[in-house]
Amino acid sequence: MSPLPPVLENHSHVLAEFDCLDPLLSALRLDSGRLKCTCLAVSRKWLALGTSAGGLHLIQKEGWKQRLILTHKEGSITQVACCPHDEDFIAVATSQGLVVVWELQIERRGRPERVSVSWEHRGHTVTALCWDNNALKVFVGDTGGKVSFLRAGSSKMGKGSGFVIFPVQTITNVDSKVVQLGYQDGRLLVSSLSRCYLCDTEREKFWRVGNKERDGEYGACFFPQRGGVVGQPPLLYCARPGSRIWEASFSGEVLSTHQFKQLLSCPPVPLITYRYEPHYNPAQKNPQSMAFPKLLHLGDQHLITWTDSAIYVFTPQSGQVLLWAEVGDLVDITVYRSELFCLHGNGHLSHLSLLPTERCVERLLRRESWLLAAAVCCMFQHTITPSRARKSVPIDRLEHLRSQLSATTHQELISQLEEVLTKLEPLDSASSSRRSSISSHESFNVLDCGIYRVISRRGSQSDEETSSLMNQSASEEERLKEFACGQEEDQVDHDAQHGERAEAERPEQVTQFHMPRSFRPKPPRMALQAVKDSVSSFVKKTTEKINTLQMNSDLWQRPDLREGGQAEMFAGATTAPFLDDTEHEVYDETSNAEADMHELRTATERATSQIADPSVLLDPVCLGETLLKWLPVLERILGPEDLQPPLNVNRLSEERREQDHLTCSPEQTQEALSSSGETSEGVSEETAEPPELGAEEDQCESQLTSQPSEGAAVISNGTPPEPLRVVSPKPVPSGLLEDLTQLATLYAEMSCSGKLAERGDDGAVHCATFLRRYFFLLNQERARRMCLLCYQQQPEVQSSFVEALLDLTQASKVVEVIHKGDLQRSLKSLRELQPRVAPFLLAHLHRLYEKHGEAAVRSFPQFYPTITPADVMAMAQPSHFLAYLDNLVQSQAEEQRLSFLGSLLDPQSLRQDWLELAITHDAPQLSDTLTNDGQPRWRSHCFSWGYGRLLSLLIHLPADLFSKEKMAETCRSHGYWTGYLQLCSQLQHRSDAFSTICHLDDITLLEEPDGVWPQTMDDWKLLIQLSHQHSKASEPVTAAGVNGSSKSNGEADCSGAVTPENLTLRLARTAGPDRALALLEECGVEVVLSSHSQLVCELLRIAEKRQRALIQTMLERCDRFLWSQQA
Repeated sequence: MSPLPPVLENHSHVLAEFDCLDPLLSALRLDSGRLKCTCLAVSRKWLALGTSAGGLHLIQKEGWKQRLILTHKEGSITQVACCPHDEDFIAVATSQGLVVVWELQIERRGRPERVSVSWEHRGHTVTALCWDNNALKVFVGDTGGKVSFLRAGSSKMGKGSGFVIFPVQTITNVDSKVVQLGYQDGRLLVSSLSRCYLCDTEREKFWRVGNKERDGEYGACFFPQRGGVVGQPPLLYCARPGSRIWEASFSGEVLSTHQFKQLLSCPPVPLITYRYEPHYNPAQKNPQSMAFPKLLHLGDQHLITWTDSAIYVFTPQSGQVLLWAEVGDLVDITVYRSELFCLHGNGHLSHLSLLPTERCVERLLRRESWLLAAAVCCMFQHTITPSRARKSVPIDRLEHLRSQLSATTHQELISQLEEVLTKLEPLDSASSSRRSSISSHESFNVLDCGIYRVISRRGSQSDEETSSLMNQSASEEERLKEFACGQEEDQVDHDAQHGERAEAERPEQVTQFHMPRSFRPKPPRMALQAVKDSVSSFVKKTTEKINTLQMNSDLWQRPDLREGGQAEMFAGATTAPFLDDTEHEVYDETSNAEADMHELRTATERATSQIADPSVLLDPVCLGETLLKWLPVLERILGPEDLQPPLNVNRLSEERREQDHLTCSPEQTQEALSSSGETSEGVSEETAEPPELGAEEDQCESQLTSQPSEGAAVISNGTPPEPLRVVSPKPVPSGLLEDLTQLATLYAEMSCSGKLAERGDDGAVHCATFLRRYFFLLNQERARRMCLLCYQQQPEVQSSFVEALLDLTQASKVVEVIHKGDLQRSLKSLRELQPRVAPFLLAHLHRLYEKHGEAAVRSFPQFYPTITPADVMAMAQPSHFLAYLDNLVQSQAEEQRLSFLGSLLDPQSLRQDWLELAITHDAPQLSDTLTNDGQPRWRSHCFSWGYGRLLSLLIHLPADLFSKEKMAETCRSHGYWTGYLQLCSQLQHRSDAFSTICHLDDITLLEEPDGVWPQTMDDWKLLIQLSHQHSKASEPVTAAGVNGSSKSNGEADCSGAVTPENLTLRLARTAGPDRALALLEECGVEVVLSSHSQLVCELLRIAEKRQRALIQTMLERCDRFLWSQQA
């Protein structure tokens, strides 16, 4: 990536595209050449899209879900407008000149109604729609210059109001095409090709805005004055030729003309979008002279307009250009607050937001768009570096952004971002606080004590206040002197503490002089006290380090316990020798740490180079041997403390041990003997008469070497595992840490999968132990995937991983919100969590699940795909996971659910597991669906299954023959007959399906879209025979108290039953009555047809004869025609 040039400092806002609407258009079939979007409108809740086929799609902005589609047969949709004060109404105009007002009735769950229709503009194209901001009136303008309005009736007004038809009224006819309409406080603004008109609709008065005409499409709009007096009328802004805009009063009087031609010579601001990298050319442009076809009020103080190739945002109150950006192929734009929805010439949509650059960076970081966020930071340095931006973009989040960039592919961008990081001002920066807090009417000077004296130029402060401030500063200096004296005497009493409290309260007293807190420095006494605390802390830590080094057996020479004189000599040593020894030990400790790190680096580099060989990497045996050679070095240097001493003792040479006279202390000897079963008497004897040096060394080595094996045995026996280590015990260089992370993670993965030769008795325990010891080295994302693969076989690994994550995220602010018990606030905090890393988010979801159970799990789909179903399956109970899976699938669009569910099946064996899980939860009792002999119970398929939608999707997923047969057997054994019949149809097990339908005794199972309809005469013959056998064997049996009686649960005349007579009628409609009766006789089934059935057969015969005669007549006519053509 080439270096990004900085943007001019007068640009503080950007247009950013965060959401992609292409999937929405694809789901609505609006991305094809035959059908496309023609117009759009937006409100707080809705995004309305008009199509070329006359359809109006209402999209709910929250989640981008389609809620309604309104159809029109009067042509394509040309204009649409949402009611600003009642979102239950929407106005639509078609290409034939029809204007319709719809009442959606969303809240009452009713059907949408056309509450008003107007053909006033028939034969003309409607070019503008505008709602009254108080009443249900719609103003309409067309290409002929006619302006009318229609009033919408509503069922909300009371009974009978929906039947009142309000007449359509024509307001005026202007001289040319209506370009834009606007309405505010009883006045209608009409912009035509030649001029602007202002209409008082209540008094029916009209007047022009300005005297000069124009020729072309120029827009106009009302602009509310936010900063003015309450009730102050809005202003008017009307576009003029040459990049000019008139500013007029509410009465139509032109107040001033804003000229933007020269101001638009600045380069365009880059558009922030996921579609391509931002591009900025700092070269100046030529002045732009253009026509603004429409003007819209954007946000609180901005005005927006556009051409077919660019968007322009102005700040009219100051007459400045906020920004302009190049956007290609623009057709129309609609706005809501600071949101822009753009319609392009190819029918595609884009959703843009106008916001400050620091807010843009914040949202990009929240969405993990690292490259875009870094590019914006580098291009807009002037808005990111000031301290006011720290509220939106803290320094730690920018540092995290830098860590997310790849050093290989984005080296130039990283270097630019690091340059920006060096310029960042902290949140309490004094320089920025001075710039932001000292206003133009004040001056100041700084006293010697550090207090700022503010002098008002307007005389707003009295002499008493000024003298009070001077007295306060003098007392500040006196207290500073007293504090200095107190430090020399090193005395602290109650009065000094009282003085500290008074100094702490002093900033509150300074506030009355209108000095911001960030502008005032800390009181000198507090600053000196902070320095004292810092020095005291450093001295304390240094003393503790020295004491630790003094007690370290590897560094200090132990006194000979048999020679009491040496101990007394050591106790009475002077301070100077002690300091010399301490310096020597500190140097020895440092040199040992460097040697350890060098040894660890050497072993790690050796293992990494060996693993880089493909022959080693692809051979599990060689790879395991390489890792096992590297592991002892890791355990000796970074392992737990109980593993390090034996390795250190073995590492020491004989000369070093003889020189330092290392022996086991009495406490170590007593502990070793106690662990080996010796009595306290033996311990006392050993303490009284210590053995020789060589025996002591052998005893220490045997004791320390046996500790790891004893620990492993204890863990394998089921005792609590060793503590977790989420922080490295020693500082490790970053380069070495990366290699250690790769090797440690690879070792854990191989140990967990069983491909590594385990040194302990139980491989699972060894993997869990390694995870607990070296969690600070593991790649958390790879460790998460590893736990998901083996959590069923080795639950200790999963539990240890979760425990480590919970410990690692304990200090997060989200934990406090979760512990308060508010589920919605907890979910909101998790949605705003940054950075949104899967392991950290998983830890918080574990807490949330422990707190709220199933209610929390049902809300987890919003965190997909960061959190996958495998994570939730390892976390939650099976019934709770099933609710999560159902909500996750249902959150997708209906036509995408099947493919989405198939993408979650990894591995494919999950299909059978999820099927058995869904078929056993929230399901009918087996006694209600199966008889004692295992046959389907009568009409038991009518029972509702709680997860029927999920079951249907699982059954329709493609699978191999064995999986389908296994699923069919599962459905049959649990009595899920709807799914069983679908699987029989897929497997072509038609005889089993027909037998099941006869037992269920519901003929609609043959006729439904997914029904098993007989294909051949043999199928019909088999089905008739089975139905005859079933009806002959037993009468319809009902489950009393469950399915109800035959009259209540079925039809009284048994017209829906599977009987030979009903099957004969179905066959007669397909193959004819004669053939159906012949097949009935062939089956040997004697059926006495009812009068109704006989009548149906007779009608079918007549229809068949007429059809044959008609076909014969048509054939004869065709024959005569062909012969006539031949002659």
